[in-house]
Amino acid sequence: MLGAIAGDIIGSIYESRPIKSKDFPFFGPDCRFTDDTVLTVAVADSILEGRSYQESIREIGRKYPHAGYGSSFIQWLGSDTPHPYNSWGNGSAMRVSPVGFAFDTEEEVLAEARNSAEITHNHPEGIKGAQAAALSVFLARTGQAKEIIRSRISRTFGYDLDRTIERIRFMYSFDISCQRTVPEAIIAFLDSSSYEDAIRNAISLGGDSDTLACITGGIAEAFYKGVPDDIAAKARDILTPDLLHITDSFCRHYIHKTDK
Repeated sequence: MLGAIAGDIIGSIYESRPIKSKDFPFFGPDCRFTDDTVLTVAVADSILEGRSYQESIREIGRKYPHAGYGSSFIQWLGSDTPHPYNSWGNGSAMRVSPVGFAFDTEEEVLAEARNSAEITHNHPEGIKGAQAAALSVFLARTGQAKEIIRSRISRTFGYDLDRTIERIRFMYSFDISCQRTVPEAIIAFLDSSSYEDAIRNAISLGGDSDTLACITGGIAEAFYKGVPDDIAAKARDILTPDLLHITDSFCRHYIHKTDK
């Protein structure tokens, strides 16, 4: 989960000025957490507290009205009677990594990923993106090899994961759909040699960099068994006390326990 948050923060300054290189500084002076982090923490809160995803996301999301939400999500967040809006956007996948860490079977992960997505993103592609991202985290944290993860996600969701980052980078452009964010984020992990390398792969695509790195970062954290101490410390320093408290509680309860 902290891997997703760090990816969001690192990628935040490249969303408006995309790059096509892996050679860039981490944690520039304008780095910040965005809606990706706020809603990831909200999903973690829901799991920790046994509340509905909708309740936690609306409560925590409203505390950070300028986090960078999309227009449809802003309307949903402020509505007295919120309804899903058939979105296929990558917002369902960016917030789902806690599901992959918290639940113990593939069936639970897929069901909870659906539940977390469909309160807003009830389009089939929005649900599929969340499920693919969460299942990737689950498979990574349970010790599956990269080629097994590639095969399982490709077979289950129909994503083309046989491409390389180098091939994607040449033609890729900014895209907020699950269809053109989630497979690329997974490939950024599959083509990596470390957590840091995975984040560099994701941001180097030159797209929706914070969200790509957020999704990639959660999977990479699970596979590489953590986030490098210096990266984790800088990400923690940027979080507000309430978001950090939920993050730390979730990590103690789920992630650190699974690392033993």
